[in-house]
Amino acid sequence: MNKWKVAFLLLAGTVLLTLATVLYLLTADGKQVTEQPPLPIEGNILKVETTAKEFEAIAKQYLTAAMKQSPVPVEIVIDEKIYLYSTLTIFNFDLPIQMDFTPVVKDGNIVLNQEAVHVGKANIPPEFVLKMIDDAVDFPNWIMVKPNDEEIYVDLSRINIASGSRVRAKEIDLPNDKIELEVVIPNE
Repeated sequence: MNKWKVAFLLLAGTVLLTLATVLYLLTADGKQVTEQPPLPIEGNILKVETTAKEFEAIAKQYLTAAMKQSPVPVEIVIDEKIYLYSTLTIFNFDLPIQMDFTPVVKDGNIVLNQEAVHVGKANIPPEFVLKMIDDAVDFPNWIMVKPNDEEIYVDLSRINIASGSRVRAKEIDLPNDKIELEVVIPNE
């Protein structure tokens, strides 16, 4: 057999094997994340009512502090919905990603239910995008990405704020620009 035919077949086999590996990694079930029950919070309660823009500023501050080592930038915008923006680099191509979420309060924590995903002009299933984001971004331990459920769970009870105080969500009504939180200050 001609040496050029052998070289071509080896190259074609390598390309097919690489594509099959990438496809497998994108479609394989990731780690199963289970929600832990919220930490018990007791103490004096301070009720806080805020707007979406103020909550966005607070969320950005905590995300920035918690994700200093993350290789993929994640931007959050809170308006009528919660929007996450990021960029993934695949085969030296930067793909802009926009994910739209509707927040729901569950046991004082926030569940972000994915409504839509936009990856450039590609039509990619939402669970694949969430899996890619989860693999690429080193989220803090209080954020759990659940690709199979198409949601992100934000465990507010695990966020440390000043002097051991904790936060829990009471209501998130983005269309009316109203977010109610409780700050629980422990008894000393």
